[in-house]
Amino acid sequence: MEFSKLFIALFFFHVFFACNLSIQAAPANSNLFREYIGAEFNNVKFTDVPINSNVEFHFILSFAIDYDTSSSPSPTNGKFNVFWDSDNLGPSQVSSIKSSHSNVKVALSLGGDSVGDGSAYFNPSSVDSWVSNAVSSLTDIIQQYNLDGIDIDYEHFNADPDTFAECIGQLIKTLKKNGVISFASIAPFDDDDVQSHYKALWKSYGNLIDYVNFQFYAYDQGTTVSQFIDYFNTQSSNYNGGNILASFISDGSGGLTPENGFFTACNRLKSENKLHGIFIWSADDSKRNGFRYEKQSQALLAISH
Repeated sequence: MEFSKLFIALFFFHVFFACNLSIQAAPANSNLFREYIGAEFNNVKFTDVPINSNVEFHFILSFAIDYDTSSSPSPTNGKFNVFWDSDNLGPSQVSSIKSSHSNVKVALSLGGDSVGDGSAYFNPSSVDSWVSNAVSSLTDIIQQYNLDGIDIDYEHFNADPDTFAECIGQLIKTLKKNGVISFASIAPFDDDDVQSHYKALWKSYGNLIDYVNFQFYAYDQGTTVSQFIDYFNTQSSNYNGGNILASFISDGSGGLTPENGFFTACNRLKSENKLHGIFIWSADDSKRNGFRYEKQSQALLAISH
């Protein structure tokens, strides 16, 4: 009888504790600002981008790709090479911007849309060989550049969703376990093939993924504020429990632009405790307008959250 009472008491304690954990873990407003940089080779530098000291700031180098660096690049099964503007965004520049700004971290993004004149495909020979090669090559790059995290931005696939989930999930798990990275993000967008791969990854390894850089700018140009909110809520359901970041593209080519109400939408999300951060694609394009929306985004995030 006493054993039964003890068992019941422990059971209810466990349920109460688990419920409290889940409540505490629920995403909330954040002052996180993230920006992709280096993909377009237009000489943009870390020091060009305004950095508000009251936000958590992540630069994301674009891209590291598991292709060779020949004139006609081909897949290397997880052996990554640097494909960003490393002349302007090299190891010494990373160290300098991080030492100048204690709130800055720097990550690298994997994959991207294209390499050379073609699409960049996720193309593993096998899960084990790809993971082994990826862990080794990325550890070398991350340590050489003194980086803090990785972002997953594959957009084309020569592998099924489960293979993608295992490769990327095991990569993130191993890099975190080894202390090589402290955070990881994914960058899906609203495309059936893309979503099937990232949702499989989320289902198996979502607990290891810190941020979802959802590409809301891949929606149609002319997106309205109410449509954006609907899209945000849909993707919050797809990546349930995730820190979904609001986003725009600084050349105005898609999605909800700052001119058409992006910051109105962000304020609405913030009022609902759903503004988990903002990211921009990309510093390379923002250079033309003097980074005006980077300043505005960070000012919004810096207000007490």
